[in-house]
Amino acid sequence: MNASAAILTVIVCSASASPAQGNEQQRWADHVKNITITRDDWGVAHVHGKTDADAVFGAIYAQAEDDFNRVETNYINAMGRLAEAEGEKAIWQDLRMKIFIDPEDLKKDFGKSPAAMQKLMVAWADGLNFYLSKHANVHPRVITHFEPWMALSFTEGSIGGDIETINLERLRQFYDNQGSRPYKGGVAAASADGVVLSPNDDVLKEPSGSNGIAIAPKNTKDGHALLLINPHTSFFFRSELQMTSDEGLNAYGASTWGQFFIYQGWNDNCGWMHTSSAADAIDEFREKVVFKRLMNVKTHEVVGDPEVGGYQYGNEIRTMLTSKITVPYKTANGMAERTFTVYRTHHGPVVRKDENGNWITVALMNKPVEALQQSYGRTKAKNLAEFKSFMELHANSSNNTIYADRGGNIAYFEANYLPIRDTKFDWTKPVDGSDPATDYKGLLPVDKSPNMIDPASGWVYNSNDWPWAAAGPSSVKRSDYPRWVDNGVESARGRHAVLVLTDRHDFTLDGLRQTDFDPRLTWFDKPLPALIRAWDSLAASDPLKTKTADQVAVLKAWDHKWGADSIPTSLAVFWAEDVSRAAVRAPDRTGMGVEDYLGSKASAQMLLNSLSAATDRLTRDFGTWKTPWGEINRFQRLTGDLVQPFDDSNPSIPVPFTSGNWGSLASFGAGPKPGTKKWYGTSGNSFVAVVEFGPKIRAQDVTAGGESGHPDSRHFNDQAVRYATGDFRTVYFYPEQLKGHTERRYRPGE
Repeated sequence: MNASAAILTVIVCSASASPAQGNEQQRWADHVKNITITRDDWGVAHVHGKTDADAVFGAIYAQAEDDFNRVETNYINAMGRLAEAEGEKAIWQDLRMKIFIDPEDLKKDFGKSPAAMQKLMVAWADGLNFYLSKHANVHPRVITHFEPWMALSFTEGSIGGDIETINLERLRQFYDNQGSRPYKGGVAAASADGVVLSPNDDVLKEPSGSNGIAIAPKNTKDGHALLLINPHTSFFFRSELQMTSDEGLNAYGASTWGQFFIYQGWNDNCGWMHTSSAADAIDEFREKVVFKRLMNVKTHEVVGDPEVGGYQYGNEIRTMLTSKITVPYKTANGMAERTFTVYRTHHGPVVRKDENGNWITVALMNKPVEALQQSYGRTKAKNLAEFKSFMELHANSSNNTIYADRGGNIAYFEANYLPIRDTKFDWTKPVDGSDPATDYKGLLPVDKSPNMIDPASGWVYNSNDWPWAAAGPSSVKRSDYPRWVDNGVESARGRHAVLVLTDRHDFTLDGLRQTDFDPRLTWFDKPLPALIRAWDSLAASDPLKTKTADQVAVLKAWDHKWGADSIPTSLAVFWAEDVSRAAVRAPDRTGMGVEDYLGSKASAQMLLNSLSAATDRLTRDFGTWKTPWGEINRFQRLTGDLVQPFDDSNPSIPVPFTSGNWGSLASFGAGPKPGTKKWYGTSGNSFVAVVEFGPKIRAQDVTAGGESGHPDSRHFNDQAVRYATGDFRTVYFYPEQLKGHTERRYRPGE
């Protein structure tokens, strides 16, 4: 008996007397016999199934093999169950999720889903449960059995969903009174983006998001469309894999751990890349809450706290909806729980109070079935028209999309969940929820969004900035769209992209890869000349001029390009960090971006004091300010922990590219960690690929570290050097490419 037959025998013979369990195990057996997983010499799983459901079962099984902890954790977070694993500190994060993700609602949604999607969700749950049945040494933190409806709790694939924009501290302040009545305190000080600030918060957060570039055939050497896929996420956030079936599925790319679709990738006809969007898909409403006051009938004194009587809407008082949400959490003595009364209007749930005590509700997309249909459906699109048809589901709220296909089409699509709103209101701030004019008026049709399909420039890009430069001179005009269509700004990365894409007509697959690793740091184009002018303006007797003379000379000669051996890169980055923090606090910066302020208005003292401080910091931490960038900026992967530890005494690899803040297209979000002097990266370039859509697909890619989350695997860190140097490997997209590059071929459970 061969291994495949043996495992099927074990599965069938071990069936319990329970009909439900027996049905589940029979499904396992039916899937296993139809699935083959081929691991290539980089550990990437190429999963083939007879049906799409078989491919889903095999793909999620392969993901669990590589890193079950990340798979489970994504669903622990998505369903608001983190406190069950990590205790009381996670209560507010769980409450935030549970306000929107209700298991009973998801079960109903599952029952109403198309039969084909139900089949995929059942296969997804079966794949994970089968994995757990075959790996008794794997101990889930919370989820010991996966149910099909759970797939609907995490459907879009973004690293930070819309729900996560709700501020946890403000949510806590509103609901933190033993969970029974709203908190009566004030609100925390917040930055412009709604993030609560503390003295330890860094104003230079690494920009989350990605780069996407598509090149039309007319701008390529071989006449084929090209696509760059360059997500900027926390490291090890996605699995690289291929999913194929006899039902026409053939998708390759990055799949967010625990999801059964390729989130950023390509099939044999087209490719797609998502970049975080600044489209206005989330709104807040100031609600006029009507309170009931309880009175002692004898003394006529008001007693107790006022109770909610409803909320004003036009000329009527509507009933405030309430629900009870229980959050279990782990303690040293076992499980405990807190129960909260959550308030809602027709706009959405109450999530905070503003500085005047108004209750604020939030409206955001909550379409789990449509989001899953769109996410999976686009992986089987054969052409632009089919791909666009999936966007008509309007279930991608937080991402723009860059597209290319074998027919030579390229496109930029704006995020396609855009509520139509009255332009007389400022939607960047909470609007008056009592005014019926603030109600949404449907969703903006795809064809009326600021999309760009086959622009005359022959290229499109997005780097999480505004769309008004996405196709260079062929871009749509901001004046043609309502303000709420996009709230983005021009970024240093965006300017860099336009610079390297304009008037170039000889792109190749490798040329596009090199473009993404172009070393220019465009952020310094304005502030650095201002620093040099400031130094020139100082009197020769000024001690600051003497102290910084050598440093200014180095920066004057610098070409604004990163490099592992570059001393000016180190000095410039340390200076930029210090001076940016100073600029953010400057009282005369109102209305100006940091770059513009530093380039035109900042005082000479501010600019040069920061250069002096950068010099001191480099000298203190590394012995000399003349330290090459690669000695500071490092990639290190020591364990499979979700939060990585770092240690200067352990091996690490120099990384030449920098934070995306400075305009580096190849992004590496790094900084000193507890107990270290060197800077270690935790986000930025993760899975990066270039794809050519010729008669046959050609692709190259690289992944941060490696495919496996297990330190004892040879694929835990086998791509680290390639990652740091931008040395991509050939993708084995076709079966014949796997010949001579196959490490293992097996069925799930073997």
